[in-house]
Amino acid sequence: MTATAPRDEQLWSRCAGCASLLYRKRLRRNLDVCPECGEHARLGAPERLRQLVDPGSLRPLPDQLPEADPIDFVDVLPYRHRLTGARASTGLAEGVVCATATIGGHPVALAVMDFRFLGGSLGCAVGELITRAAERALDDRIPLVLVTASGGARMQEGALSLMQMASVSQAIAALREAGLLTVSVLTDPTYGGVAASFATNTDLVLAESGARMGFAGPRVIRQTTGRALPEGFQTADFLLRHGQVDMVVQRRSLRGRLVALLAATRAGRPARTPVPRQELASRHERLADDGAAHPRPAGPPVAAPTPGDPPAVRDAWDTVRMARHPGRPTTLDYLDSVFDGFVELHGDRLGADCPAVVGGVARLAGRHVMVIGHQKGHTTAELVARNFGMASPAGHRKALRLMRLAARLGLPVVTLVDTPGADPGVSAEEQGQAAAIAENILTLTVLPTPVLAVITGEGGSGGALALAVADRVLMLENAVYSVISPEGCAAILWPDRSAAPQAARALRLTAPDLCRLGVVDEVVSEPPTAAHDDPAETARRLRAALLANLLPLLDVPPAMLVRLRRQRFRRFGAYRTGARAGRR
Repeated sequence: MTATAPRDEQLWSRCAGCASLLYRKRLRRNLDVCPECGEHARLGAPERLRQLVDPGSLRPLPDQLPEADPIDFVDVLPYRHRLTGARASTGLAEGVVCATATIGGHPVALAVMDFRFLGGSLGCAVGELITRAAERALDDRIPLVLVTASGGARMQEGALSLMQMASVSQAIAALREAGLLTVSVLTDPTYGGVAASFATNTDLVLAESGARMGFAGPRVIRQTTGRALPEGFQTADFLLRHGQVDMVVQRRSLRGRLVALLAATRAGRPARTPVPRQELASRHERLADDGAAHPRPAGPPVAAPTPGDPPAVRDAWDTVRMARHPGRPTTLDYLDSVFDGFVELHGDRLGADCPAVVGGVARLAGRHVMVIGHQKGHTTAELVARNFGMASPAGHRKALRLMRLAARLGLPVVTLVDTPGADPGVSAEEQGQAAAIAENILTLTVLPTPVLAVITGEGGSGGALALAVADRVLMLENAVYSVISPEGCAAILWPDRSAAPQAARALRLTAPDLCRLGVVDEVVSEPPTAAHDDPAETARRLRAALLANLLPLLDVPPAMLVRLRRQRFRRFGAYRTGARAGRR
């Protein structure tokens, strides 16, 4: 709905669906749904809360966070200026409003995203605030309701925004373990990292009529595949037909449906006494202090270079091109040179076997491990056959099956990450790409066996994170790991894709950058020039790094492994990034 003229914007609106001119007060009485055609206009978070919760019950949770620009990102405007503009135009501190309230008398914690604030993008502060809301739900033993509206992860915060997918997912996992209901309400639009994490890994997923949801947006899919999209693609009704949501609900019925679900699934045990907000803030401060006082088990941050290696001074864009080099060793190459006796296991047990993901049982220095990795190829024919290492939902579900098998057998999991991203095709969306990634991320946060991830080439967005929620994350010297490709970032934030080299530098996607940010635990040095020039030496170095990092994890009890892994990703919220930004 758009205003017809500035002086009339409080009186009349024109429907974006049928172009009818509507009296604004009538439209508001109809919950911003066009009475002529049923078009659901987008709502800001304050109005959404007003429609859903019981009058007088809303208790906002603290939203004060340190100023955070964790990677000093600048495109045509500094990121800090964009934040200032978003706050001025919306009146919000960030892209989500969190609170406790009652809905039909049932106490809940809520996190409601606002698309007006930088496209509802998921950054460190948004992830932190939603995680706090989930922790409040856990403390108070009440359900969590999420209302999503997002274009995806916030690229101006680089890989740290990607980490929020895992941070919020593990908070959802904690609520699952406690037997507390989680509900997400998809509104228009919900895409990218939000769709592939907390929007789809809750117990119940409702879609508001007119909502659109998917991992890749329609424009990306059209550009990638060159295909026209099916009628109603990624709409709420499309999602319902393809089994990706529990129900589609008209806005006027949404509150009633939530009341019925909350009543039917209410926990039998009484809620704990709510934690006062001052105590909650103090608890968060103690958590931040504890993270600083008790850092995760550390190996050397950067593997010592072999004598004769040149210093790592490669430009970020040159590193991107090196990571994509067709001669770079693949997962199958490493399975042949680093591991012994690999036995490949196929299939997701639901009807497909994705060639972009390979996995199975292997030995590493006499110890059995489960190895899962993306597989590209060296020739055009191999790349096409393996879909350039871009996993379909079947690939993610195959990986999930092998992870769970490893946990049952007591085997450590080693993942090798090398993908431009998840499959952006129409069929992948029809088969639930976002939910498949989300389930992998959530499962890895609670997997009771050691997990060691290595970024060997490209670590592209949620497709990479689906295999990289680990106890230790290693990265080859000439690999890259990013929330978005430099070309994609340039196309959105710069005038055109020719700014990809600038975007690569701004995204802080190289191994040394990510090691400084704490996203990566160790950089594995490559031979002079690059891995593809001496695959045997690269394999030797990778094998040594794997053993050095895996062996200490084998002695950690499963419960402690999960706790430390959760602490690792919990620290990627605004507290730690704000501290890092202030110290640079």
